[in-house]
Amino acid sequence: MWDVLKRPDIPTCLRICAGTDGSITLLLELLTGKAVKVVTLDQRVVKATSDMAELLEIEPGDDVNSRLVTLSANGTVYVLAKSLAAIKRMPQAVRDDLMRADIPIGRILREHKLETRRDILNMQIIRSEFFGELPVISREYRIIHQNNILMWINECFPIDDRWNI
Repeated sequence: MWDVLKRPDIPTCLRICAGTDGSITLLLELLTGKAVKVVTLDQRVVKATSDMAELLEIEPGDDVNSRLVTLSANGTVYVLAKSLAAIKRMPQAVRDDLMRADIPIGRILREHKLETRRDILNMQIIRSEFFGELPVISREYRIIHQNNILMWINECFPIDDRWNI
């Protein structure tokens, strides 16, 4: 999985962001020196399909917050992120902030002092319609809180010179 990041065409800043088990938003802010803007493309509460239930280790039919966002700094989109969150496992204040849409997940977790870890499940280079013809590093991970899966996240990072920052 980590071999993806060892390719010579992957800029160093992209390696750092795609390889971290911490907050992408905070890293982007530090690397760019700019505030990161979250733009919500889609957000809704859905009933968990069997695939979603398997990813989150919940029951099919449980409520799941499904969210698709971009993370950008200074007008440049760096990440497309899809998240699925098990609503019943979230403290109410975290749930409220998540439903407000344009707050980064890392910031929500930090502000509410939730002790979490991120388990990276998969990383590969694919094509994403969103970024056109550019290859992207796609990674999937779970955010674990109190030994339960709180969220499943898929992030796509375009591979190009926007990362030469």
